[in-house]
Amino acid sequence: MKTRKGYPVYPLTAAQKFHLFYLAFCPKKQVLNIGTSLTIEVELDREVLRQSIYKAYERCDSMRLRLAEDKDGNWYQYIVEKEEREIEYVDFTGKTMEEAEQTMRGWTEVPFDHHDAPLNRIVMIKTPDGFEGVYLLVDHITMDAQSIICFLKDIIELYSNTMYEGVPYPKDMASYVEQLEKDLAYEAGCRAKDRDTAFFHELIESSEPIYNGIDGPERLLAERERTNNPNLRAAVNVSDSVDSALDIFHLEAEPTKRLMDFCEKYHVSLACLLIMGLRTYYQKMNGNDDVSINTAIARRATLKEKKSGGTRIHSFPFRTIIPEDRTFIEGIYEIRDKQNEMFRHANFDPVSYFAYRGKVYPNEGGRTYEPISLTYQPLTLKEKGLDQLGDIHYKTKWYPNGATTQAMYLTVMHRSDDNGLDFNFEHQIKAVSKEKLEYLYYYLCKIMFKGTENPNLKIGDIMKLI
Repeated sequence: MKTRKGYPVYPLTAAQKFHLFYLAFCPKKQVLNIGTSLTIEVELDREVLRQSIYKAYERCDSMRLRLAEDKDGNWYQYIVEKEEREIEYVDFTGKTMEEAEQTMRGWTEVPFDHHDAPLNRIVMIKTPDGFEGVYLLVDHITMDAQSIICFLKDIIELYSNTMYEGVPYPKDMASYVEQLEKDLAYEAGCRAKDRDTAFFHELIESSEPIYNGIDGPERLLAERERTNNPNLRAAVNVSDSVDSALDIFHLEAEPTKRLMDFCEKYHVSLACLLIMGLRTYYQKMNGNDDVSINTAIARRATLKEKKSGGTRIHSFPFRTIIPEDRTFIEGIYEIRDKQNEMFRHANFDPVSYFAYRGKVYPNEGGRTYEPISLTYQPLTLKEKGLDQLGDIHYKTKWYPNGATTQAMYLTVMHRSDDNGLDFNFEHQIKAVSKEKLEYLYYYLCKIMFKGTENPNLKIGDIMKLI
């Protein structure tokens, strides 16, 4: 086996290559950065915290990942034995919360060197409100949101095990390399890959999707007029600038609970409900029953996958054609069934998906059918083990990196303090205004609540009533 600096080397997976794929088109290389912080309303022992961080590094292979490039420009990866970097400490006492967050946003906008260098940064912090904890910055090629949450939870549980009586030592993380080797074996060719390829090719070939705009069909109509092609079904969605902003809308705990209760009663995921709300909004604004949005699939079904770290997200267009005379609950069930079917084939390479679709339906560069990407992040620290700390309050925060290659990306997450929902819209500043996002969020909520309160109401009636 090839080695680098004495460590075995491995090719990149499809999920990792997907990030490199869009990185190539982005002038701002911090586009792969994910910045977050976890702070607790407790005075922490800094030395115990530092040792807990080193131990968490030791337990999580993908946090010790390095990348290198061969002479042909192919990237590969290897894992170093230990992290011995000094862990910084920054005390924001005397600053405002806004100033502290601005500093951490600044950290999040600094891209990593991808050549044989660490691909994460941890800073122990004390925020102006007296909370203490860590700021964590990672490169998306090495970690995704679920593995970041898992890693942060490990730090706190290791710390708590040392400091508090009765808090058990956390169970081991799973092997990153074991999952990596499974992914690489799949990509090298097998029956499952053949089945997945056949599924997606058939799905793509069935018929061409159509673009739906956030404020109606004007963009598509303008593109048709410009190209003198009245049958054109794709449009350019992005702006000429990747500069991004993050606008967050908060749904309170009580209405969030109503949505979660509905999902539990009808045995569907909140992701299904969010997709139903979004597609109905676009259906209303554009007059199309045919709606496509991009959705992220975490690919963490097993316990080993959940705890192996790394980045496992595959993102595919999710298309539904649901007539207005269907009921809200019928639409939800159709989405659930389609999602389950897609999950079964989700190991397929997303770059191959878009390449094949581009062959079947050739479009000028930049044209798309999907106006928005959706990720629902169900994993919270509270429900995954930190409740044993009793009434200790803690906060999590995500920081924007200032760049995105997509016009609009919605990440829906649960807040740590009350389990309410945060709707995080990252968007290109020149492509989508905050006012348009407020409008979308307002109607998305109206659709979801009208539908969950009246599941047997027809979709067309819901669109008239809101």
